Amino acid sequence: MQVNKIPEQRLIEKIRQLVPEQVVLVENFIDSLSEQNEDYNLTLAATKLSEPTLQKIWDNPEDAEYDQL
Repeated sequence: MQVNKIPEQRLIEKIRQLVPEQVVLVENFIDSLSEQNEDYNLTLAATKLSEPTLQKIWDNPEDAEYDQL
């Protein structure tokens, strides 16, 4: 296997050498990575959407003393 091949080609070659049961494991692993990315993106989007509302709660004169801690 050549070192200069793009990662996708190297992975495809390695997957082709696996038995079918192992291919299923690889596919499941890839699916779990995709789900993690989706979860992260959802959390990030929810955080960004809630920032304006939370900013109003956090930045108020009554709590200004806590900013100095």
